Amino acid sequence: MDSNRRLIKYAILTAFFMIVLIFAAVIFLNFKELSFRYGRGPKPIESGVTPPEVTPPEVTPTEVTPDSSGFMIGADPKAFMHDKDFFDPDPYEPGNIQVTYGRTANLVLSSIERDLRIHIVDILGRNIKGVEFSVTVDGVEYLNTNQDGIIYITPMRSGESIVILNPEPGFRTPTEPSIINIKQRIEYVAMNELDLRIFTESQIDASIEDVVHEMNAEDFDTTERTEALGSWSGAKFGIDVSKWQKEIDWHRVKQDGVEFAIIRVGYRGWTSGSLIEDPYFAANIRGATDAGIPVGIYFFTQAVNVMEAVEEASMAIALVEGYQLDYPIFIDTEGTGTGGQGRADNLSRDTRTEVCRAFMETIRSAGYHAGLYAARSWLYNQLEMARLSEHIVWLAEYRDIPQYSGYYQLWQYTSRGRIDGIEGNVDLNLSYLY
Repeated sequence: MDSNRRLIKYAILTAFFMIVLIFAAVIFLNFKELSFRYGRGPKPIESGVTPPEVTPPEVTPTEVTPDSSGFMIGADPKAFMHDKDFFDPDPYEPGNIQVTYGRTANLVLSSIERDLRIHIVDILGRNIKGVEFSVTVDGVEYLNTNQDGIIYITPMRSGESIVILNPEPGFRTPTEPSIINIKQRIEYVAMNELDLRIFTESQIDASIEDVVHEMNAEDFDTTERTEALGSWSGAKFGIDVSKWQKEIDWHRVKQDGVEFAIIRVGYRGWTSGSLIEDPYFAANIRGATDAGIPVGIYFFTQAVNVMEAVEEASMAIALVEGYQLDYPIFIDTEGTGTGGQGRADNLSRDTRTEVCRAFMETIRSAGYHAGLYAARSWLYNQLEMARLSEHIVWLAEYRDIPQYSGYYQLWQYTSRGRIDGIEGNVDLNLSYLY
């Protein structure tokens, strides 16, 4: 058996080498013809064929005379380099075109209510910082003295205003003025250019901009429930989460009986006032919806006026675009827990009420349900709830039975809950909405 296999192997090898030898012989015998066809040599003259006679063209002798240097004209192969008329004029020589150097600076303008916000941005739409730009608005000059790329002017008269970005060394600025319509009153319409103002936590100092909020002692007692209540008294059981819960296994959360989740979309820094996206927002809303958990969102406010409230609502609307919301978009209003040092801690009751109203009206104008989150003492003492009665209320009160006497549709009953799929404590809620 083995000898037969060896014979077959030798026969195959012998046949292979014979084919290679034949192929090489064919190439060798036809080398000249192949060379001609592929541009590597003259076509061979066939045997017995007389090649045609080729008569060279007549050349009229040209008289050659030496130039002033003693050389014959045409004898110097580099003569064209000394001939100023040899080349056509270069249309791109300096003087034929205008060359402008420097970075590009442009304007983005917005108005909410008798105000004007001017963003000075680069070609990528980012605020240009570290430069004291100036603008002229209706003939009056304004300086960006803090060099943050933003100039805010209030009050303004309503109607059209002409804005000019004044020339700045090292920058290309628009040659034509910009025109904006200054609004007479707030319209609660979401703003479009919020991407210029939304920061990530990598761009700010989160340790001073985002603080843990402590519940007021008036809003909890020893009767606080900490267990998951499930569908209790006809309510649905849910959680609210933010970056403090870190990575969440949403499928395990779903299996543990969670029926809805309210997810923090972002916050306004309590010192700088920057708009900051929660670093876990995108992962949380995708994870929850993929697990089949209905979601809503909330935004922690530090707005000090209605214009900033519209900004915050606009940010929430912009970041939730493309996601399905089954629960409202809430404004989270509470103290920072820093002894009144937060930028919105000391607002008057009237101003804080207007801030919450502006946020929720902007949310509603965009087609979403809007709501208000606050603790019992905050609802009593910091807000005029009679002016907000048409909106959904999410109450935070950590007792067996809430003592709040007003209407509420959601109740956050503990911050010390435990849910499978989440490390550490998590807020637990009951919803009477749906």
